[in-house]
Amino acid sequence: MKILLVDGTILGRKTGAVLEQVKVYLERANPEMELSILSMSEYEHQFVDGRPNAEYNDSMREMVRRFEEADGYIIASPIFQGSIPGVLKNAFDMLHPRTMRYKPVSIVANGGTYQHHLVIENQLKPILDYFRCLVTPNYVYTHTSHFDDTNAIINDDVHDRLRELARVFAQYAEMSTHLSKDTIDIDDH
Repeated sequence: MKILLVDGTILGRKTGAVLEQVKVYLERANPEMELSILSMSEYEHQFVDGRPNAEYNDSMREMVRRFEEADGYIIASPIFQGSIPGVLKNAFDMLHPRTMRYKPVSIVANGGTYQHHLVIENQLKPILDYFRCLVTPNYVYTHTSHFDDTNAIINDDVHDRLRELARVFAQYAEMSTHLSKDTIDIDDH
C-alpha cells in the first residue's frame, strides 16, 4: 500500500518535522506500508486556472501522478494567516475529484496560535470531504511551543497523539482496501 505524506508548504521546517515523526510512527504501526514524502517545495508550481492538466508543466503533472498512485495520504499543513497555504489548495485544485475517493487521510497541522486548529475543521476537512476521503477523526495540531530550536517535537502529549494517529490511520488504510473506488452514485439510465 502506497502512502503519500504531503508536506503542504514551500516555507518553514516544522511541518516537515511533524511529517517525519508521523512517518516513524506509521512504519511502526504497519511496516508493510510504502511511505514517500511529497514536499511542495520540490515542485515548480503553476497557478491552477482550469485548463486541461496536459497544459501544465511536467512538475505539476508529476505531482498529480503521485497523488493518483497513492492509496492513502497524510496531509501536513502549516496555518498561515488563518488559512492553509495557497500552494496546498492549488495542488488540490489540480486533482480530479475521484483521485482521493475512499482513500484514508490523516491530517497534521501546525501554527502559531492554538485557535488556528479550527482551520482544519473549516478548510481542510471540507476539501477532503469533497474528495470523499476516509478522514480519520483524530487530527493532530501542533503549536510553536511543542518544538525545540532544532524543530524536534518536545511535547510528550503530541508524540502520544501522533502515535495514535498512525495507529488509527493504519486501520483506515486496511479498511479502504475493501472499498471499491468506483462511483455508485451516478445514474446510468
